[in-house]
Amino acid sequence: MKIIDAHIHFKKSKGFDTLALNAGHENSAGHLEKVFSDMGIAHAVVMGNGTEDSLFPPFMSYCLGLGSEFFNSGSPEALLQKAEEHLRKPQCVGFKLYPGYDRHYITEERYHPFYALASDYKKPVAVHCGATAGHRALLKYCHPLTVDEAAVDFPNTTFVICHYGNPWLNDTAAVLEKDPNVCADLSGLLDGGLFDIGDYLDRNLGYVELLKTWINYPCAYDRIMYGTDWPLVNMAQYADFIARLIPSCHLNEVFFQNAAKIYSLNV
Repeated sequence: MKIIDAHIHFKKSKGFDTLALNAGHENSAGHLEKVFSDMGIAHAVVMGNGTEDSLFPPFMSYCLGLGSEFFNSGSPEALLQKAEEHLRKPQCVGFKLYPGYDRHYITEERYHPFYALASDYKKPVAVHCGATAGHRALLKYCHPLTVDEAAVDFPNTTFVICHYGNPWLNDTAAVLEKDPNVCADLSGLLDGGLFDIGDYLDRNLGYVELLKTWINYPCAYDRIMYGTDWPLVNMAQYADFIARLIPSCHLNEVFFQNAAKIYSLNV
């Protein structure tokens, strides 16, 4: 089965080096290329890491991060022009928002021109939803219900709820069921490096059953994408875990077809 990892992070830093090692990996393009080859991963989408560095290997595309660093780097007109320059690049497949970290609701007017721009280029807007990495972020800004309002106000723009809004799984399911221009990825549902899948399933049966229930609830398997949130997890273990949550008849959609369509990937 071919795979597209629709949500990874990729940059050189000591923190990322440590996370990758804890997950049984190495934080390098060469290592990832080998892992991708071994696992049949055809492509990956890098979520913006707070910079505009787009020098990614050819087996990766990227979403431009529209975070606080981006918005503090110029006038509104200059920022919109800069964003459009990225969208013109085939390797740039969308935008990424960080509402909990930036303490801005995604419905605020400062985002509106970028939603319209994304619509013009037929490229999606991915939104960090759910739990955050660190206590300084505010959860109220990254609740998946905020995506409902943006999706209604911008019906021609595609939005992606990252991490399936975890732990607000039922709210994510409700938004997916209601709004046809909303998608979701399944990244970041586990973290903490290597683990024993059998032991994990035994100890966390309730959580696993909730995931199955709310992923299945909206009947939106044509809008749900596989993703890992690498380097937080071991790729082989995570693929095994997610495959256990998805009915076999929908595996190809979730692991490959949907990301190829939503992010317009020619792979």
